[in-house]
Amino acid sequence: MQNTSEFYCAYCGEENTTFIDFSAGMMQNYIEDCQVCCRPNILYIRIDEDTLDIEIDTEYEG
Repeated sequence: MQNTSEFYCAYCGEENTTFIDFSAGMMQNYIEDCQVCCRPNILYIRIDEDTLDIEIDTEYEG
């Protein structure tokens, strides 16, 4: 199952939308470029097993 969620760029602070693949596990991390400033963000994704709520933290890549 896939869903979308928002995160804020660690560089420019702009809101971005990303796809979340639930089949990849309840804790995920990967790099995704900001849709506004194109800089790479490390996304730390946590999915609540009971409610399927998604929480995303971002960090500078590098």
